[in-house]
Amino acid sequence: MTTSVPHRPAPGRTSGRERGGVSGRLPWLLLAPALAGMAFLVLPLAGLLVRAPWSTLPARLAEPQVLEALRLSLVTATIATLVCLLLGVPLAWLLARTAFPGRRLLRALITVPLVLPPVVGGVALLLVLGRRGLVGQWLDATFGVSLPFTTAGVVIAEAFVAMPFLVISVEGALRTGDPRFEEAAATLGASRWTVFRRVTLPLIAPGVLAGAVLCWARALGEFGATITFAGNFPGTTQTMPLAVYLALETEPEAAVVLSLVLLAVSVIILAGLRERWVSRI
Repeated sequence: MTTSVPHRPAPGRTSGRERGGVSGRLPWLLLAPALAGMAFLVLPLAGLLVRAPWSTLPARLAEPQVLEALRLSLVTATIATLVCLLLGVPLAWLLARTAFPGRRLLRALITVPLVLPPVVGGVALLLVLGRRGLVGQWLDATFGVSLPFTTAGVVIAEAFVAMPFLVISVEGALRTGDPRFEEAAATLGASRWTVFRRVTLPLIAPGVLAGAVLCWARALGEFGATITFAGNFPGTTQTMPLAVYLALETEPEAAVVLSLVLLAVSVIILAGLRERWVSRI
């Protein structure tokens, strides 16, 4: 005589009945607000697509002011991302692999730009790097360098608001990585720099790539800190978000075209990172 054993889902997986609720029926009390929330988020994007001037879109994209804003945005966002990589990867390693007094406070301060209003970040940059700022007055007096209202100021503003995305992503990759490979390399006589370059970086490369893409996307869409610290000068500091803001008052169709470009970039980035996010769930 044999006895049947009830089927149990594998660990970490849930059955269809569990995913649908205790009784397996649709939770109508949750479905209505869920649909309302979806409509709240999707309808504005759909409205942007509906009102887009598709017939004149190629001509709009070829306009000099649109091309200039696009070029400046791509250049400054890329340079800002490189700056974030240069400074953010070592910072993430410091937070993940070393213990020192005040590490939690430092981590909190590094993530402040994530929740800080961008305009406040721009004001803070002015107070530090402006001509009369704590560091800016020394740069102006010693080297004759003035950063506000310049293209370099755009890069600084974008890097300031985008770097936390990179630091968080790389620190997470360092914390979840297996340190035994690094220990084995050190045991074989490799120096710390060799271990970091030949072992650590390849192990955390997916985290670095994801953080860099998010960093670049955040820099590309930055508005508040940029307009406060760098101004809105066509050809010098007017990036795509600033051009959208200006075009809304004078040429709404150009604003829609620029918004479509930013929307397309955002969708492409989210689609590219989806597999990485899903694999962590």
